[in-house]
Amino acid sequence: MKQQFSRRSVLARIGAAMAGLLAAPAARAAKTAVQKVFVSSGAAKGYDVMKHKWLMCVDANKCIGCGLCAEACKKENNVPEGPYFRTWIERYVIPKPKPGSGETRGEPIVDSPNGGMHGFPPAAIPPSEIEHSFFVPKLCNLCEHSPCTQVCPVGATFDAPDGAVLIDPKYCIGCGFCIQACPYGCRFLNPFTKTAEKCTLCYHRITRGLKPACVEICPTQARIFGDLNNPVPDDPLQKFCDQNLVQVLKPHLGTEPRVLYAGLDKEVR
Repeated sequence: MKQQFSRRSVLARIGAAMAGLLAAPAARAAKTAVQKVFVSSGAAKGYDVMKHKWLMCVDANKCIGCGLCAEACKKENNVPEGPYFRTWIERYVIPKPKPGSGETRGEPIVDSPNGGMHGFPPAAIPPSEIEHSFFVPKLCNLCEHSPCTQVCPVGATFDAPDGAVLIDPKYCIGCGFCIQACPYGCRFLNPFTKTAEKCTLCYHRITRGLKPACVEICPTQARIFGDLNNPVPDDPLQKFCDQNLVQVLKPHLGTEPRVLYAGLDKEVR
C-alpha cells in the first residue's frame, strides 16, 4: 500500500511538484519517475505533459453516422471485438407527436447497433412518423472533476495535466469502481487483460504530433481536436467555439467536461 499511496500522491500534486522543484537533482529524478508513468500510458518519450492542454469538439450537425470513427478506434487501440468501445455513435430518432396527445414531440428512440461501427439500419418506425433524427458521437468526456479517478482505490486512473484522463494498466486491479462511477458510460473492463479501458484520445498518437484516429478518419470533420496551449493559425478550436452554441453532456453533474458539442438536441442523454 505504501507504493500505491506514494504514486497517487505524486500524480495528485504533479503540477505543483513539477513547477517548484525542477532545479534540484532530486526533482529531476522525480520528473523522470513521473515521465515513466505517462510513457506507460502510451506517451512518446520526451513528451512534456505540462506544455499541453488537449480539447475535443464534436459537431453533431455534421455527423452522418457512418461509424468509421468507431471502427478506426477499434483497430488503432486493439479494442476487443464485441460490445466494447472507446468511442461509439448513438442515433436519436424523434417521433412526431401522436394526434390529440398534447405533446410537442414523441419519446426519443435511441440505438447504437454494434456501436454504430457499421452504420445504422432503417429506423424502427416509418419515415412518415419521424419528426427528425440525428447522430451523436460519444467518448470519454475528459472531465475536469472526474468521478472515475476519485473512486479508484489504487490510483491506477488519474487526471493528466494535459487534460487527458488515463489508466495505468500496471496498477489497475479490475475492480470496476471507475466503470460504475463514470456518468457517461465511457469505460469497460477488457475481458482479456481484466483491466479498465476507455478513450485516451489515442495518447500514443497525440504525444507524437498526430491526431486521434477517430478525428483523422472522419469524412465530415465532425470531430475537431487541438491543443489550447499551442493554438495554430486560423485555429479550428477557436473557430468552432466562436461559430457555435457550445454545450457539454450532463452539465448538471458538475464534472466540467472538456469535450464540447455543437448541435445537441435536448433529448441527448
